[in-house]
Amino acid sequence: VQLQASGGGLVQAGGSLRLSCAASELPLRTFAVGWFRQFPGKEREFVARITLSAGITTYAEAVEGRFTISRDNVKNTVYLQMNNLKSEDTAQYFCATAQYNTLRRQAYGSWGQGTQVTVSS
Repeated sequence: VQLQASGGGLVQAGGSLRLSCAASELPLRTFAVGWFRQFPGKEREFVARITLSAGITTYAEAVEGRFTISRDNVKNTVYLQMNNLKSEDTAQYFCATAQYNTLRRQAYGSWGQGTQVTVSS
């Protein structure tokens, strides 16, 4: 599956952005889909995950209550709604798929090109 992440940009602290992860070729509902982020010089870290089929969501503690992951099966797109953004959310955001429900970054593949989120304080 090929993924295209979009929706990043520059926003003030306290603002909102919605990231999109659009897929081609295969339906995203048949994969677990995760959002990850990467700070300069750091490894990618888990942000949020939606399970295949049932669509159960899981979040990193740092974003719990502020971010919401969702899936639109008609548009074959997974979204990450980010509210109350903080300067520490500034990072490159990536979406990826896994063949089974897991939080292990190493199990995810088909990484999109990423989209930059910059939050000014």
